[in-house]
Amino acid sequence: MSEIEVRRLRVFTDETGAAGGLLDVVLDAAKLLPDARERAVAARRLGAAATVFVDDVELAELAVYTPGRQLPTAGDALVGAAWLLGRLVGGHPAVLRPAGGDAVSWQENGRVWVRAALAGLPGWTHHQVAGPAEVDALTLPRPAGEDLRQVWAWLAEPAGLVRARAFGERHGVAEDEACGSASMRLAVELDRRLEIRHGVGSVVLAAPGPAGFADVGGLVVEDERRLIDDLDEFLAR
Repeated sequence: MSEIEVRRLRVFTDETGAAGGLLDVVLDAAKLLPDARERAVAARRLGAAATVFVDDVELAELAVYTPGRQLPTAGDALVGAAWLLGRLVGGHPAVLRPAGGDAVSWQENGRVWVRAALAGLPGWTHHQVAGPAEVDALTLPRPAGEDLRQVWAWLAEPAGLVRARAFGERHGVAEDEACGSASMRLAVELDRRLEIRHGVGSVVLAAPGPAGFADVGGLVVEDERRLIDDLDEFLAR
């Protein structure tokens, strides 16, 4: 097989470019990794919370995988993919095309935003606790059945400022540093725009969209570019 390029991003960083959830983006995937089984193996090997396989850069056709399974869509994956595709094609993509349906994208105040259908997002649940210190003090493991849950508390309710952590063991991610899809669902549940201080230092912006949709946005940086020159060996490890 030919070599394959992987771009590792951090999505939902703070203003300084610190923190953010890891996202791997695999380019030219339609030709080099067309098989769903191979994509699942590659996502596990790469080890980021999510991996995007870009099948067509110009059309923004892509597939989203966690280390555990394929997802129709995911907030952090779409925000990161939109940021990178904008740099590859010389203009921000207006529409992304994951398996879960088209998602519009735009830029606002330096942040990348995506609007996606709730039906395509993972079924996160939410558990409010008394304050941010209780969120900070959470330890693993969690009680059985709480493997796809966002735990949150108000930092400043009038300002829509939230402290949160997300646990997605069902998707192969014990704790998601910056979970876009859970944040989107929380914004819809609370029916207001939120700024969520996620994980150890990430910042996720989320808001309700039109009926059946939600918006998510944030800052993105690139960490590294990696060439895998022996894909067969990589998948066989």
